[in-house]
Amino acid sequence: MRKKLSDAKERMNTILNILQKEYPNAHCALNFSNGFELLIATILSAQCTDARVNIVTQDLFKKYHNPADYLNISEEELQEDIHSTGFYKNKAKNIRDCCKGIIERFGGELPDTMEQLTTLAGVGRKTANVVLGNWFGKNVGITVDTHVTRLMNLLGFVTTTNAEKIEKELMPLVPQVQWADFTHFIISHGRTVCIARRPQCQRCVISKLCPSRKQNI
Repeated sequence: MRKKLSDAKERMNTILNILQKEYPNAHCALNFSNGFELLIATILSAQCTDARVNIVTQDLFKKYHNPADYLNISEEELQEDIHSTGFYKNKAKNIRDCCKGIIERFGGELPDTMEQLTTLAGVGRKTANVVLGNWFGKNVGITVDTHVTRLMNLLGFVTTTNAEKIEKELMPLVPQVQWADFTHFIISHGRTVCIARRPQCQRCVISKLCPSRKQNI
C-alpha cells in the first residue's frame, strides 16, 4: 500500500512539474477584485461557463458592491440580472440568503475558514476551496470541478465521479502548497488539450504518463 501511494505521488509530482512549465500563467478564470466578488462569481459558475459568468459579472459588480446591496433589491430583479447563467431562481435565492448570513453572522465581512464559509447558503466545499485558495491564499482543500474529475479518472488516480471522494484521494498525492494551483493546471490542460469530446493525445505533454492514452488515439 505504501509503495502504491509512493508511486502515485511520484507520478503526480512529475505530471504537475510538466503542467506547471506548460501553463506558467494558469490562474482562476473568474474575474473578481475582492473575495466577496469571487464568492458570488463562483456561486454563479455552477452549471455555467466561466466565460458567461464573467460577462454577467461585468455589469453585476458595478451594480452590487457588498452583501447589503443584494438585499436592497427584490429577488426578481436579481434573477433578471443573472438570468443567462442558468438556474437563476435558485442562484438568486442562494446569493441573497448567503449575503444575509454574511451580514447577520459575520458582521458583513467574508469569513476565511472552511467551517464558516460552508455555513452560508449556496456554499459547499468546492466554492469554499475556490475562495480560500484564490483570495485568502489558504490551501485547505482541492477544488474538484468537471475537468479535475475527468482528467483524474483518465490518468488513473481515481475511479469515481464523487467530488468529495476525489478530493480526499488527491490530497495525499498533491503537495498542500500546490492545492490551489493544481486545479488551475488541470483545468488549463482540460480546456486546451485533453478536451472532453476530442482529446488531443498526440500533442499532450503528459500522454506518456496517462494510462488512457491508447484509448483516445
